[in-house]
Amino acid sequence: MKKTATPPDARALFVTLVAGALFGFGLALSTMVQPEVVLSFLRFQDWGLMLVMGGAVAVTLLAYQLAPRLCQRSLLGHGFQAHASVWNRDTWRGAALFGVGWGLCGVCPGPAIAGLGTGNWTLLWALAGIALGALAQGWRARAPH
Repeated sequence: MKKTATPPDARALFVTLVAGALFGFGLALSTMVQPEVVLSFLRFQDWGLMLVMGGAVAVTLLAYQLAPRLCQRSLLGHGFQAHASVWNRDTWRGAALFGVGWGLCGVCPGPAIAGLGTGNWTLLWALAGIALGALAQGWRARAPH
């Protein structure tokens, strides 16, 4: 039996919009939306993005550890859930392919979308490539083995 998703309410959409705007503003402010900056980070020439990524990981780690202990429910009233991650061959392959793509073009999906907000329209090429890769994986996943 197929599960149907319930549509999000207006509060959930608003919180998602605010969180997305905060994320995009932070990416633009930290210059992670500029592929040249990301590539200089990946070549170990610019360590500023290490601070950005390290700060993001630290805040997320604290929030994920402390929020369930300090709050009974999330901001939207839902309970906290753990996502069981599975490390398998496809995960490792996908991570490697993502890393190669990121290293070649200096573009990650989130910063690419945020970069469009700064007027960097050449990022549309990278987003088209990301979409094509996701489409190819979807076809591969549905193909009979």
